[in-house]
Amino acid sequence: MTLKLIRSFLLAPANRPDLLAKFPRFGADCCVIDMEDGTPAADKAAARAALPGAVGEIRGGGYTGLLTVRVNEPGSPLYLDDLAAAFGAGIDGVVIPKVEDPGQLWPAYHHISRLAAASPRQERRFIVCGIESARGVQGAARLCRPDLGVGAVYFGAEDYASNIGGRRTPEGREIYTARSMVVMAAKGAGIQAIDQAVVDIRNDAQYLADAAAGRELGYEGKTCVTPGQVKLAHDVFSPTPAERDFARRLVAAYEEALGRRVGVIEFEGQMVDGPLLKRAQAILSMPEAG
Repeated sequence: MTLKLIRSFLLAPANRPDLLAKFPRFGADCCVIDMEDGTPAADKAAARAALPGAVGEIRGGGYTGLLTVRVNEPGSPLYLDDLAAAFGAGIDGVVIPKVEDPGQLWPAYHHISRLAAASPRQERRFIVCGIESARGVQGAARLCRPDLGVGAVYFGAEDYASNIGGRRTPEGREIYTARSMVVMAAKGAGIQAIDQAVVDIRNDAQYLADAAAGRELGYEGKTCVTPGQVKLAHDVFSPTPAERDFARRLVAAYEEALGRRVGVIEFEGQMVDGPLLKRAQAILSMPEAG
């Protein structure tokens, strides 16, 4: 399963129709109607019932990105009802938080399979799997399951730190290993990895630095808890003009060399072979910031 690139993963509470209606103006690659942490317990049932109307208003407002619903965690008595409501509302995918075992994905995969059988020409729905605990991280490779509809995973650093009893720091030393294990598992399965949130919502410098660290680890995008973080995510997870220009020149030089049956070249002081060519081609395939 190949998803559109998710550079920005923007969440808003399901019980805030005023915020959900603004999704189209923010330009996020993937918007998430959050039935879990963002919605108080007393409002969850009403928010679930309102999902079809919310989805219709968001689409009617012109949003063309990926539209998802984050359901309550698999251990919750709300999980199955949330899944049924989300898939019944016509969303593109579901976000399942705090997953620790592949068996917890089966109910969502059942919905995906049923909808695919009923409408085989439609785009197949997908799962974004949340890895947010020690058990989840330890089993990350088993949770990155494209065969069960998983198209992406996200690393939830705040829940992970609470689960292990660690102390959060701006440098993130306490979550570095887990953060790396999640992206490694995603890459091994050929799916996208979405980086952790930054909850210091007024600190753009911290967000940019943390996003840059995530990109260096191999993440393709980042969780956004405010609309303002969407542009920051796009700036970091999109190639700069200089990167695009370098990649374009490198690809041209390498293709010219291949025409001469040369597989390794020196380009602007660097030795260039197949892996660097693939990296340059990947840069040219990515969308521009915006």
